[in-house]
Amino acid sequence: MSENRPMIVGNIPKLPAKYAMWIMPLFLSCLMSGMVSLINLILNVGLSEHFFKKWLSAWLISWVVAYPVVLIVLPLVRKLTGILVDMRD
Repeated sequence: MSENRPMIVGNIPKLPAKYAMWIMPLFLSCLMSGMVSLINLILNVGLSEHFFKKWLSAWLISWVVAYPVVLIVLPLVRKLTGILVDMRD
């Protein structure tokens, strides 16, 4: 029996739900470190020649730090949120 799995694009199947605990922090850390490094670079260096190259370098370094930090801190943040928010709704 063939299983009709949902696809991302073409013949690429979606990952099983168990991988969400790794994928969500991956995207979150990517977007947050990218935005923060972009804003910091604009404020401290300004838009200059080779801006994209400088930003990409700063972003990759901050992402290497941000992803493990998000993985470590996320369970604590969930607990703190549960203390403050009634999650039964």
